[in-house]
Amino acid sequence: MRGKAKSWWGKLTDDVLTRVSGKFESLAGVLQEKYGYTRQQAETEINKRVTAYNANINKEKTKPRH
Repeated sequence: MRGKAKSWWGKLTDDVLTRVSGKFESLAGVLQEKYGYTRQQAETEINKRVTAYNANINKEKTKPRH
């Protein structure tokens, strides 16, 4: 998911992603800092991206294999 996070939010470096280490609150804070989001915007953005990512993963898992 780290690669996806970097593609979604290009301003996030590997060091930043290591520091937040999957912690929702930390990631929201970094998005506020780097992108000027409000807390609500950051939380909405994270939820939207993670929900879409999980839906895509689940879709791939249920895709018939030939």
